[in-house]
Amino acid sequence: IGVDTTGSTPMPVDDRVRPLALSATFRDDLDAQAWLWKDHSAHAEAAEITAAVQRHGLPYLDNCGGAYSSEWFWSKVLRCVRTSPAVTEAAAGWLELCDFVPAWLCGIEDLAQVPRSICAAGHKAMFHPAWDGLPAARFLAELDRGLVEVRDGFGGVVAPSDHRAGDLDPERARQLGLPAGIPVATGALDAHHGAVGSGCAPGTLVKILGTSTCDCIVTPLTLDLPEIPGVCGVVPESILPGMHGIEAGQSAVGDIFHWFVDKIAPREFTAGDAMHGELSAAAAALRPGQSGLLALDWHNGNRCVLADPRLSGLVLGLSLSTTPPELYRALIEATAFGARVILDRLAEYGVAIDRIVTCGGVAEKNPLLMQIYADVLERPLFSARSSEACALGAAVFGAVVGGAHEDAATAQQAMTGIKAERYAPRQQAVEIYRRLFACYRKLHDAFGSAGGEVGQVMKELLALRDGR
Repeated sequence: IGVDTTGSTPMPVDDRVRPLALSATFRDDLDAQAWLWKDHSAHAEAAEITAAVQRHGLPYLDNCGGAYSSEWFWSKVLRCVRTSPAVTEAAAGWLELCDFVPAWLCGIEDLAQVPRSICAAGHKAMFHPAWDGLPAARFLAELDRGLVEVRDGFGGVVAPSDHRAGDLDPERARQLGLPAGIPVATGALDAHHGAVGSGCAPGTLVKILGTSTCDCIVTPLTLDLPEIPGVCGVVPESILPGMHGIEAGQSAVGDIFHWFVDKIAPREFTAGDAMHGELSAAAAALRPGQSGLLALDWHNGNRCVLADPRLSGLVLGLSLSTTPPELYRALIEATAFGARVILDRLAEYGVAIDRIVTCGGVAEKNPLLMQIYADVLERPLFSARSSEACALGAAVFGAVVGGAHEDAATAQQAMTGIKAERYAPRQQAVEIYRRLFACYRKLHDAFGSAGGEVGQVMKELLALRDGR
């Protein structure tokens, strides 16, 4: 059995590795639930962690873009420690969801015995072999003593997903209707397993296109990689054994389109998913640049390369004749431009990208988006053969720990593939999008600059909204 989950999605557990949320005491306490990856309430704590690392000149952020995120493990735990003393006192420790599920499957009831995912620990919890694992207790204590207790409870081996977490517990097997004793792989984050299920390899970048996006690529451990500012992490073996795993991404993509359909688009369009099809068909009839619109894709902050959750969306060029399909297309183009910024950053630091493979719900359902991405990124786009690439990636590692394949590379070669169709860049569209992207970069750099005058506008609007 292989396991992948969203992340960073940490959850407080008791001394028998049971979620506090399942107890009568904390059933209705939101702080005792799993803190879903897209929760940004810990933005102040994330900024504090970043400042503390920089103040002491520590290397903890060197491999994750230079800034800590409100989406990640320590910022969420720190917020809970400060705002929910009852949960903090009751929690014996915190587990990423991708660590809890294998532990539950294997019937592990000792926190010190729970195998931890190198994927989640490395990309979200500042774990790295270069400094002997987690950040030092002294550093965490400066933020809050409660973090030291969480660190102390971080027992168990930290391993990639070809590591066997244990075997399916008899009671769990009975509940699931499966034979007891099935080998269970150490978990990982869904996007990283999606990359495996899509054929991620050196030179092949996988874009997982869903509510948000995650860009994953690997390079051999023998290659000495530089620090890459603004990415979500460069972690040994987080995606594939024997490889550096590089992660970047955007904090909202499909969520932006859903927001537009759900909140903004007029009702003359069909409701729900059908509206996406109608808007896409109308938007496809427009040529690049025809609407005169340009948008910033920061509706849920910017994950990469600015790493700032307190940025917001923007649309420039609106007029009284602007139509819903024009806005819909501009939002798609904005997410494509955001993707281009990430690709350019990786290329700038020597990460070779020969081809791009996509997977995820948005990639499966929106041909217009795929074509616009190919035009903006100036590379052909391929699609993973499986419509469930994340589950397939988990199955790859299940096959390895179960003995069906010798190693991950062999399993990946046997089990994954890409579809025959591809989306090729169209030269005329490429030339127009180069001009639009240059305009996007000006907006990106102006509003994304923390020290610039324009860069404070979005923050001031948020402060006024929040009554500060």
